Amino acid sequence: MRFLPTDEQSDFARTLRSLLGSAQVPAAVRAWADGEHGPGLALRSRLAGTGLFALAAPESYEGAGLLPLELALGFVELGRAGVPGPVVESAAVSVLLSELGDEALAKRFLPGLVAGDAWATLTLPDGSPYALDADAAAHCFTVSAAGELRLAGPASGEVLRSTDPARRLSRPAAAGGELLAAGPAVVRAAGAAGRWARLLTAAQCLGVGEALLERTVGYVKQRTQFGTPIGSFQAVKHRLADTLLALEFARPLVWAAALSLAPGDVAAAKLRCGEAAYRAAMTALQLHGAVGYTEELDLSLWLRKARPLRDAWGTPSECRAEVLRSVTPG
Repeated sequence: MRFLPTDEQSDFARTLRSLLGSAQVPAAVRAWADGEHGPGLALRSRLAGTGLFALAAPESYEGAGLLPLELALGFVELGRAGVPGPVVESAAVSVLLSELGDEALAKRFLPGLVAGDAWATLTLPDGSPYALDADAAAHCFTVSAAGELRLAGPASGEVLRSTDPARRLSRPAAAGGELLAAGPAVVRAAGAAGRWARLLTAAQCLGVGEALLERTVGYVKQRTQFGTPIGSFQAVKHRLADTLLALEFARPLVWAAALSLAPGDVAAAKLRCGEAAYRAAMTALQLHGAVGYTEELDLSLWLRKARPLRDAWGTPSECRAEVLRSVTPG
């Protein structure tokens, strides 16, 4: 069995990597952290031109079909580049509206999300109460424990920053907002959206880990100690090798989860990718030494993403519990 992306899928990933490599993403991330959304929105439009956002919507609503594997490949590249904004949440909203089966709602929101004209953010009853980048999203959706889907009102309170300054968090208004749908169909659609959000966050974690490892390998080849590159030291080689192995063992779990979308498979992928990205961050910080703590170094943009992404859409403990449920009889 050849368990690898097809040539077409690999070409799509390379196209995204090339686009993002020339897009000055670090500058857009820093602007986003300061509340300046213009560069990030321009980047969103360029990504939409590749068809990335169409991979989470049916063809009947100007999408390319629900293609989790292709979308996961794309989100690895988003993580590698450190793209800001509610990219996972927008895709999850597209899935929610696609799975809901309400044609009027799908026609109302999906074309804009597919075309990259708007971003959406989302909160689900089993997830964080804070919406990511609600101040930059055109739509903020909430699903309650009672199975009500609402278009939330303005966020209440100040915008909070996570460990990653580019992840701006706010709590949607507890009351009010337009009721869009309610009932068991909303609960089922929210479950599907949550699994996609967890999968795509896992893919982002994998990309963040790869970026951290790549930058660290480049640094240890240049930094010298006693006249010798520190990358030649056995202890450094072992640390980098362990980090690489963690990422490589996590990668096939992402592809397996994208193929099955089973809750246990998705949780396993998120667990391994999140932990691998966090390990890559700790390795990068240690091997860069004191310079790794500086905000001026682009490395900090990825260092600060690893921990929040590890916990977003499923903490390690939550993912372990889901994996255990999936393998426990009855």
